[in-house]
Amino acid sequence: MFVRSAIASAVFAAVTVGCTPPQASKSAAINDKVYAVTPADLTANGGILSGALTEMKVVERVEDGSGRIDQPARLTGKLVLTNVSKDQSLRLLGGKLLYIDMQGKPIPLEDKRSEPTLKVSNSYGSQERLDPGQDASQTVEAEFPVEALKMKRLKEIRLELLYIPSAYKQETMNFGVSIAAPPQ
Repeated sequence: MFVRSAIASAVFAAVTVGCTPPQASKSAAINDKVYAVTPADLTANGGILSGALTEMKVVERVEDGSGRIDQPARLTGKLVLTNVSKDQSLRLLGGKLLYIDMQGKPIPLEDKRSEPTLKVSNSYGSQERLDPGQDASQTVEAEFPVEALKMKRLKEIRLELLYIPSAYKQETMNFGVSIAAPPQ
C-alpha cells in the first residue's frame, strides 16, 4: 500500500510539473541610442526653392546588455521647402537623401536597406504644388548608413529634389460699373 501511495505521489508530482507553464524568459530592454547631428538645423537656397532641415537626429534601437541592433540607424527631422520665386509655381514630385563622406563620395547603405527617398503625397488637399511665397513641410524619416556613424566620416547630407516649374502669372481685370438709384 505504501508503494502505491509513493507511486501515485510521484505520478501526481510529474503531472503537476509537466502541466505548469514555463516561466516566460525576461526579454532584454530595447533602448534608443540617439546620435546628435551637428548642426541640428540647416537651411539652404537653390534656384527657386529654399529649404530648411531641422530637428535632425539619428536614432538606432539597441538591445540592453548584448548590444544587438534591433533597428538600424535612421535619420529623423522636419523638412520645410519654400518657393522663393516671384513668378513661378512648382509641382513637387519627390526627392532623395544622399550622405556624403569627407572625399565627396556618397556613403552607400548596407544590404537590404532601401534608399532614403522623400515622397510627396498625392491625396486631396496635399501640398504638392507651391506657388510663389508658399511653403510645404513634412517629417523626414530615412535610412542612415552605419558607416556614417563613425567619427569624421560624414561631411554633408545632400537633398536632391525633383520638381516641375511652371510660369505663374497674376493679372488684374477692371470692370467699369455704376449704381443706379432704386425705382420708387
